[in-house]
Amino acid sequence: MAAQRHELSEFDRGRIVGAHDAGMSERAIGEMYGFPKSTVHDIIKAFDEEGLTHARPRSGRPLILDDRDRCHLVRNVNKDHYASLADITAEIEDLTLDPVSVLTVRRALHLEGYHGRVGVRKPFVSNKNRLVRQKWAKERLAWEDEWNFIIWSDESKFELTGGNRRKWVWRRPDQKMDVDCLVPTVKTGDKSVMVWGCFTRFGVGPLVGVEGRLNAKGYVKILETHFRPFLESFDNKEGFTFQQDNAPIHTAKKTTQWLAENTIPSLPWPAQSPDINPIEHLWDELERRIRGLKKRPKTEDELFQFLQEEWVKIPLSVLKKLVDSMPKRVVAVREANGNPTRY
Repeated sequence: MAAQRHELSEFDRGRIVGAHDAGMSERAIGEMYGFPKSTVHDIIKAFDEEGLTHARPRSGRPLILDDRDRCHLVRNVNKDHYASLADITAEIEDLTLDPVSVLTVRRALHLEGYHGRVGVRKPFVSNKNRLVRQKWAKERLAWEDEWNFIIWSDESKFELTGGNRRKWVWRRPDQKMDVDCLVPTVKTGDKSVMVWGCFTRFGVGPLVGVEGRLNAKGYVKILETHFRPFLESFDNKEGFTFQQDNAPIHTAKKTTQWLAENTIPSLPWPAQSPDINPIEHLWDELERRIRGLKKRPKTEDELFQFLQEEWVKIPLSVLKKLVDSMPKRVVAVREANGNPTRY
C-alpha cells in the first residue's frame, strides 16, 4: 500500500518560497527542510505561475463536521479536558442532530491539534497560594550561591507495588502545563515504606525510616537524632539554612521551638510547592534505582534496606545538578504566575 500523502501547511509552503527567493536551489531547500525535491519544485512552480502559497481545493467527500461544528468541539474540550471521547461525541451529536462516529470526532480533534495524552500529575495550587508562590519567587530571583547552603528535606512514601494510575486528557501540545490539563495527585493505600531524608549540594544526609503516623514529637526526635549530627558535620554549620515544607508536623510548636533552641534558621516556604523543592527529583532518582534492581523487594523491611543502600550511591553530580536548577525553578514559578511548573 502506498504511503498516505500529507498536505504541507501554508507555513511550510511559505518557508520554501522564501528560501527560493533567497537564491537557494530546489535540492538545497528540500535537504534543509526534509521535503522531496519534487514537492519543492511543485510549490515553487505554483507560486511563480499563480501566486499560490496554499493547497488547491480538492474534490472529495465533504467533512461530516464543518468549521462551526469543530469550533464547538474545541470549546467543549477546553471546558473539560478530562471528558471521554464517547462523551465528547455525544455532545456533538446533540448539536448536529445527526449520527457522528467516535472516529470522526477523534479525527476532527486531531485536525484541530488536540490529542489524548496522559495528564501531568501536579498538586492543586489555590489562588491564595499561587500569589504566595509568585511573591516567594520574586524575592529570590537574584539568588545564586545562597542555594548551595540550603539543607533540603522532606518525607516520601515508596510503594512495594506501584500502580499505573494514569489519567488521560485532551489537549494541544502547548497545553501540557495548563492548569485545566493537570491531574491533581492523590494518596493511595498500597503497602509502602515512609522515609525522611535530607541533602545538600555537598552530599546526602541520613535516610530515616518512619514507623506509623509521624507526629510532631516523632519529627523532632528525627531532627535531634539524625538531622543535627548531619548539620554539625559541616565546618561552617552556621552558614546553612534548613528547608522543610508546611506540613503540620513541620510547623508545629514543638518543631519551631526546637529549631529556635538550636539556632537553626529556616527557609520560608510556600504551600503546595513540591515543584520548587529539588528533593522531589531526588526521590524520583531513588525510585528509578529501586525499580532498576534485578532483585525486587518483597517486603517493607527489604524495601527500606534497598532504599538505604541506593540512597548513599546517588552520585554527587546529581545533587549538584538539582541545586543548580533552583534559579530556573524560581524563574519558572514567576513566569507561570505562581501556578505549577514543569519541575
